[in-house]
Amino acid sequence: MNVDELVRDALREQAAAQAPTAAGLADRVLAVRRRRRTRRLVAAAAATVAVVAVTVAVPLLDSGKEDVRPAHVVERTGIDAQPDQSPPRDLISADGTTLAAYYVPRTVEQSAGKAASVRTYWLLDQRTGRYVKAPQWSYVAVAPGMKTAAVLEQQLPAPRIGLLDLATGKVERWIPVDHGVAGLSFSRDGRKLVATTYGENPDLRVKMEGSEGYDAPQQSTRTGFYVLDVASGKGSWSEVGLDGDPNDPMGGGFINSRQDFALSDDGRHVWCGNPMGDIGKQFYDLTGREVAVPAKDKHLQWYVDAGKSPSGRLVAGDFAGEKWKTSSWVLDARTGRRTEVRGQQLLAWVGEKSLVAWDITPGSNEFHNRLVLVTIGSDKVVPLSGFRKGNDGAAGRWEPVFAQP
Repeated sequence: MNVDELVRDALREQAAAQAPTAAGLADRVLAVRRRRRTRRLVAAAAATVAVVAVTVAVPLLDSGKEDVRPAHVVERTGIDAQPDQSPPRDLISADGTTLAAYYVPRTVEQSAGKAASVRTYWLLDQRTGRYVKAPQWSYVAVAPGMKTAAVLEQQLPAPRIGLLDLATGKVERWIPVDHGVAGLSFSRDGRKLVATTYGENPDLRVKMEGSEGYDAPQQSTRTGFYVLDVASGKGSWSEVGLDGDPNDPMGGGFINSRQDFALSDDGRHVWCGNPMGDIGKQFYDLTGREVAVPAKDKHLQWYVDAGKSPSGRLVAGDFAGEKWKTSSWVLDARTGRRTEVRGQQLLAWVGEKSLVAWDITPGSNEFHNRLVLVTIGSDKVVPLSGFRKGNDGAAGRWEPVFAQP
C-alpha cells in the first residue's frame, strides 16, 4: 500500500471511528436538453423533487444567468444534479463548476507478477449534455473554461501530448516531447500546462511478497516536468531528482510511484506532494530549482483536490469530523484559521463559499458516498450524483474530473 492509499484509509478510519467550465457552459448544454421531448422531462421530474426541496433552502451564490432552464433545474442555484445516476449519464454542474469527465480505474494484468492501473474515461459531450466513453485516452486534464483538454494516449509514459477540442471531440494539435509524460495539469488561467515526466509508467503495479493483490512500487521513476505554453506548444523541461537514499523507501526522498506536479495559483512555481518530507510538499521555480514554500501556500495539502478558492484567500483542508461525522476543514490561506464544513472529501470550489465534495448518508458505510454541494456556514447538503457502489474501496469506482469557469 502506498502513502496515497494510506492517507485515504486514514480519512476513512476517522469517519468510521465517529458515531476542479466556461461561464454559460451549463446553460448551453441545458439549452440542448430543454429541446428534448416533454415526456423525458416528466420522467425526470419525480427523481428530482427531493433535490429541488433541499436546494431551495441552501444559500448559494447567484449564478447571474437569465436563460430559461428546464423544469428539473433549480434556477435560484444554477445547479444541474443527477441524484439517481452513478456513474452519471447526464451533465452535473453547479454555478459553472462542471463535472467535465470521470474515469473508472481497473487493474490489468500484464505479465507474471506485474499489472497496471488503467483508467477508462467518459467525457462530457457539450452538444448533448451526456458523458461519452473515451477509451483511447489514458490521462485527461481539462482546462478552465472547458474548451480544451490535454490528453495522453494509452502507453505511458507518452511521447506526445494531445490538445483536444472539447466542442468537436477532435485533437487539434499534438505536442511532441523528448521525455515521456504521464501526468498533466493546467494553470489557473489555462494558458500553461505542466507535464510530469517519468522513466516508467507510474501506474505499474507489482505483487509484493506476502500480498495477494498488486501494489504500487515503492520507488518512483519520476524525472522532472515540462512547463508548456498551450497556445504555441513551446516550453522547456526541468530535471527534478529524487532526494534521499533510493534503497530506503522510508527515507526523506520517498514519494508515491505517481506524484505529479502542478502550477501554483499565481503561476510562479511548480509544486508537488512529498509524503515523507517534513512539511509534506515541495516547491520549485520554473527551471526546477527547489525553493521555500511560499507563505500563502503553507496550508496546501497535495491530497486535497479542491486546493485554493478562486480568490486564493481560502484553502480546502483535511478531514475534520468534529461537528459532523463526515466534515472537512477550510482554512484561511494567510492565518490558518479553520472553519468546519460538511463533506467527507473536498473536490472542487464553487465560487468562494461552496464546494463539491464526496459525502455519505449519516450512519452509512464510508465508501458508499456521492457528490454533494456544501456551503460554508450551512449544515445543508445538495446531492449532485447517486451513490458510488462498493464497501471496500476496490477498483471500479468512478472518479470525477472537474473544470472551473
